[in-house]
Amino acid sequence: MRFILTVFCFLLMVGAFAQPGITEMQQAQQNLSSSFFSAFDCALVIATLLGLNGAIKIYHNWQMGKDRIDADVAAWFFAAIFITLSGAFLRALFGI
Repeated sequence: MRFILTVFCFLLMVGAFAQPGITEMQQAQQNLSSSFFSAFDCALVIATLLGLNGAIKIYHNWQMGKDRIDADVAAWFFAAIFITLSGAFLRALFGI
């Protein structure tokens, strides 16, 4: 029984040596930080275009006299807040 337990512990130790080290983790963070800003900028451009589209839609409905545009305005406003906060959250999450 002790022999099986010793072999099992040895196999666990071998698996632990196969994990990536600090150098690999720093390289992964560097790769992520180099591509994150271009993806973040692209996301901001897309968010801006969609935000303008929503604002124009709401303005058009308002000028046409559509009743109850309050829900559209609230949805547009909270979507803009969500997009702004999600960028900050992702930057904090990845440590960039």
